[in-house]
Amino acid sequence: MRIRALSVFEGVVYHCYAVTDDNPCRPTLEVDARTGPGDLDAGPLMVTWGDYVRMAGLERAEQCVEELRRRNRLVTHLGVVHVSFPTWTPVADD
Repeated sequence: MRIRALSVFEGVVYHCYAVTDDNPCRPTLEVDARTGPGDLDAGPLMVTWGDYVRMAGLERAEQCVEELRRRNRLVTHLGVVHVSFPTWTPVADD
């Protein structure tokens, strides 16, 4: 699954959508957002578990949760579970 981030603030992705929905257990992140200091450089970027479920679908997300947990891709930030993206790709649509 390729996820496109449209807005990021202090490491948290606030608006995103799925570019592709294949292989949801190994999601990748693309960033196409205007950002400021501290938005991208404070550690991994994070997409809320709720947003991930919305894009992957509940059944597919449930199938992936253990693999994501094993790979340390699930983190809790401010009391909310997120999928963590230690690496991501900047993109710009022309």
